[in-house]
Amino acid sequence: MEQWVEPLLARLQPAERVRLARRVGTQLRRAEQRRIAAQRNPDGSAYAPRRKPSPARQKAGRIKRAAMFAKLRQAKHLRVRADAQQVSVGFVGRVSRIATVHQEGRTDSVIRGGPRVRYEQRRLLGFSDSSLALVRDAIMDHLTAGMA
Repeated sequence: MEQWVEPLLARLQPAERVRLARRVGTQLRRAEQRRIAAQRNPDGSAYAPRRKPSPARQKAGRIKRAAMFAKLRQAKHLRVRADAQQVSVGFVGRVSRIATVHQEGRTDSVIRGGPRVRYEQRRLLGFSDSSLALVRDAIMDHLTAGMA
């Protein structure tokens, strides 16, 4: 994709490239938020389910039935950074550690000083064919709107 778009983007002023990068980043963030809400990995497979607690620790009610990462996918945690050269969508702050543990399937303590648990890998961020198409379409829309 870079080969055909690079000469076209080189013609744009830096401020216009920043605007384009921000628009692309925002669209990518929305797509990632929808995918996380649907509990899907970038390849389309479902997230690994939560592990079942022991019967002694099982709670009644809706606590563990809600979708995973409901607050993590909010825009205040999933940020877009854009400049004239690049755009990135990622987690910031304390939630980035939680996201990394799930993204890579690491071992972490449930609470500070508590037992350590190995979390299943759940790909929160990643490129899929649809995200590449989204980037391509956003660039084409921007370039054709500029020519009209």
